Amino acid sequence: MNFSKGLYRAVSAQITSGSVQKTAMAALIPCLLFLFSCGNKNAQNNAMFAQGPGTYKVVTMQPRTVTLSTDYPASIQGLQNIEIRPKVDGYIEKIFVDEGSLVRKGQLLFKINAPQYEQDVRTAQAGIKTAEADINTATLQVNKVKPLVEKDIISHYELESAQLTLQTKEAALAQAKAALENAKINLDYTTITSPVDGVIGSLPYKLGSLVTSTTADPLTTVYNTANVYAYFAMNEKQLLDFTRDTSNTSFKSKLNNIPLVTLVLSDGTIYDYKGKVETVNGLINTTTGSANFRAGFANPTGLLRSGSSASVRIPKLVKNAIIVPQNVTYELQDKRFVFAVDNQNKVKNVAITVMQNTPGQFYVVTAGLQSGDRIIAEGANNIKDGTAIKPVEVSAESVYKGLN
Repeated sequence: MNFSKGLYRAVSAQITSGSVQKTAMAALIPCLLFLFSCGNKNAQNNAMFAQGPGTYKVVTMQPRTVTLSTDYPASIQGLQNIEIRPKVDGYIEKIFVDEGSLVRKGQLLFKINAPQYEQDVRTAQAGIKTAEADINTATLQVNKVKPLVEKDIISHYELESAQLTLQTKEAALAQAKAALENAKINLDYTTITSPVDGVIGSLPYKLGSLVTSTTADPLTTVYNTANVYAYFAMNEKQLLDFTRDTSNTSFKSKLNNIPLVTLVLSDGTIYDYKGKVETVNGLINTTTGSANFRAGFANPTGLLRSGSSASVRIPKLVKNAIIVPQNVTYELQDKRFVFAVDNQNKVKNVAITVMQNTPGQFYVVTAGLQSGDRIIAEGANNIKDGTAIKPVEVSAESVYKGLN
């Protein structure tokens, strides 16, 4: 670069000495500028070489025992979803609740105007009185005939006939009483109460609507949400991982050994009460390739409603696993890689296999790394195989903070 500068100064001096020389020397100026730029680039390369290898944080892989949590999308359903349907025909006279209101078992919901059932009760009551009068008459006849038969004034046949008539009247009374009970039951059906504690759903019918026992839509639905179920699914591979473990216990025992699960609400907050995985559908859905699970949660405050969405978070203990932060990996052609550092402090791109659906900010490595391997512990781009670096060892606690 010093030679280029000197030559440039000499040429400039000659240019100022005469107009003839200016024309000749003007042709040499581009060449001189080229020599100057080459010298400048060489200086930059020398400066970069003087800086030496880049400095990167590295961490040494060591097996760790951690508890990982996997989230599964879930749908919330109440313990009971009871459709309220009319059992008699009539017009809706009164509606005592509103949509979304909390109700208690036995609370009045609807009043159906059906006067024919009141008339049936009165008719049945009159039938009972008639039957009772007939019994009295038949009893008198028996009492009248009995002494005459004993004195052989009349034949025994007359007494038996009177007694059979009395039995017929007693049967008629029993039938009249049954008709009254049936009429009262039908009349009771005109007032509809809640069968359970719960929340009222939609009210498709308004005052004055004609409803029957065959009406397509229910009057409403009462959702019993004192306890709720969260339904979620695992794919076939996850189900196999769940059922295939080192313990030789039954599937029911494995299910009982699942720790309490957490419910993550739709706004990202954690539900206050833990739940328990209770059942697994024995049939794998051939369309989705998954099996349905059910977890139960208490809902004393009524915060959870049927039909709402959430996520079930299931913890899983992983023993002696190699864990890498997700932000130090990269994906290329459906493969995941990390930047490993060998004994000569040179970078090597290593393909790794990770556990599927690993939650959080870490991957569980199942192949590609082993204990004692070093990897770059920070985001790094465009590092080629064989690049020499200056490693700075960092503690595993700083890399894995926040990991249980």
